[in-house]
Amino acid sequence: MAPVALSSNWLKLLQKNKNARKESKKGSKKDFTDPKSNSKVTKKAKKPKAKALSSTKAPKEDVKSKIETEIDLPRNNISEIDATAKETNISAEDLKKQFTLAPQSFSGRKTEAGKYLSMDCEFVGIGPEGKESALARVSIVNFYGHVIYDTFVKPREKVTDWRTWVSGVTPRHMKIAVSFQEAQKKSADLLNNKVLVGHAIQHDLDALFLSHPKALIRDTSKHPEYRKLAMGKTPSLKKLTKEILGLEIQGGEHSSVEDARATMMLYRLQRAEFEKIQRNFGKA
Repeated sequence: MAPVALSSNWLKLLQKNKNARKESKKGSKKDFTDPKSNSKVTKKAKKPKAKALSSTKAPKEDVKSKIETEIDLPRNNISEIDATAKETNISAEDLKKQFTLAPQSFSGRKTEAGKYLSMDCEFVGIGPEGKESALARVSIVNFYGHVIYDTFVKPREKVTDWRTWVSGVTPRHMKIAVSFQEAQKKSADLLNNKVLVGHAIQHDLDALFLSHPKALIRDTSKHPEYRKLAMGKTPSLKKLTKEILGLEIQGGEHSSVEDARATMMLYRLQRAEFEKIQRNFGKA
């Protein structure tokens, strides 16, 4: 699938962010998390059951060759950087250095899963006329947009509509696809006790037959500030990415990697507000 060239858009985004909102107050409390939380496999799958999670085989390298160039998010809000430094145990200086438009390759801690993960999935059609959806690709990126997991998934039922024009998935991708059970187990292991960022993320969790603690979910489709752009309704990721980040995505075939990265960027821009809402929710 052809990746969207995001690098040129970052120059526009940098200019746009020069007059960004004032710094949020420093010294915010740590995120509300549940140390006993876990991403669990749900029991609602009745068709080929998603049970016995034993395979931990990694995705083939051919899949990663399709992943777009790594990107990172420049920010002006130094207080957010300081807050992030405390939560991730990465020095503020190191964080500030990585907020640059200069070409760079990720290494060390920036390639680790970390505390925050963003997930997005692609689907194909099954059943009569392909109206039902089945998981065909799952992508997970970390706080910096580095790909932690990206694999095509073999649908458990016969595909009647590949939806290639929007999903980017074709029959040839099934040659390097992993089983549903493998993708499910790997995703569950990665998401365990992590803050999960997503856009309408419940849809993706349902596709994997996974559950995740509400206290550890940050859904950009439900964020009050972003819903204002859709008159209180659920905004599309494409709309938010264009109006908030100034970037174009989903112009044709979708990329779950690109969508996961865009979602993480949206979270990072409003991270202080997301966490404030979560803290208040935890007190309720």
